[in-house]
Amino acid sequence: AEIKNLVNDGVREVMLLGQNVNSYRGISADGTQTDFADLIARINEIEGLARIRFMTSHPKDISDKLIAAYGTCEKLCHYIHRPVQAGSSKVLREMNRHYTREAYLQKVEKLRAVDPDMAISTDIIVGFPGETEEEFAVTKQYLEKIHFYEMHIFKYSKRQGTKAAKMSDQIDEQIKTKRSNELLALEKKMSKEFRDAHIGKEDEALLEEPVQIDGVDYYVGFTKEYVKVAVRSEKDLSNCMVRGRIEGALNENVYLMTAYS
Repeated sequence: AEIKNLVNDGVREVMLLGQNVNSYRGISADGTQTDFADLIARINEIEGLARIRFMTSHPKDISDKLIAAYGTCEKLCHYIHRPVQAGSSKVLREMNRHYTREAYLQKVEKLRAVDPDMAISTDIIVGFPGETEEEFAVTKQYLEKIHFYEMHIFKYSKRQGTKAAKMSDQIDEQIKTKRSNELLALEKKMSKEFRDAHIGKEDEALLEEPVQIDGVDYYVGFTKEYVKVAVRSEKDLSNCMVRGRIEGALNENVYLMTAYS
């Protein structure tokens, strides 16, 4: 009902937001139990809505039913944020994450079976207590294998009252910084490779606002894969869906799209 009201006010895209949003469970009007994939399907039917996104999904609740929704719900954007935190199953156990690197990778493969261009982002913690150089290397290789679109890198920091804060094998801050810098460089490289792969392709973008880039006026917005694009236009294109061809990078973060008339 809230989304319908927003759409009536002109909203084109909605974001379902929660720390583990895909763990949602509910009861429909007829008393039937529903899950997050059911919710997505119902939202997909709302007339006038153009796009659905959600953040953040917990890996343990990425169901095959939710993965299938990417192929059946045309409004669901092909972008998913799945915090993996580490690429070592040993470190994941120490973090109490309740999944393995193999299980996480299997879900990635299923997502990319639905759409090989699926944009996947993640969160990574470096320097968790006990993380060895070998385990960090395993994590780095794992991230390269999956080839994330974006990675948010965090250095482990103690939180009072947690089990990890009491562990004896804490990692030196200089080592954390070194590992963080390595992954930040990897993130920058993989993100550029993902966006560059869209050059020359036709895509659709929801434009949000006017900006100036190098003194030129554009309208900027995002594709379904969350690639930021800019379109030149003398008309007000705010909140408009446009189709066009992605020509190349205007700067590190924004790519030029030539819109079809």
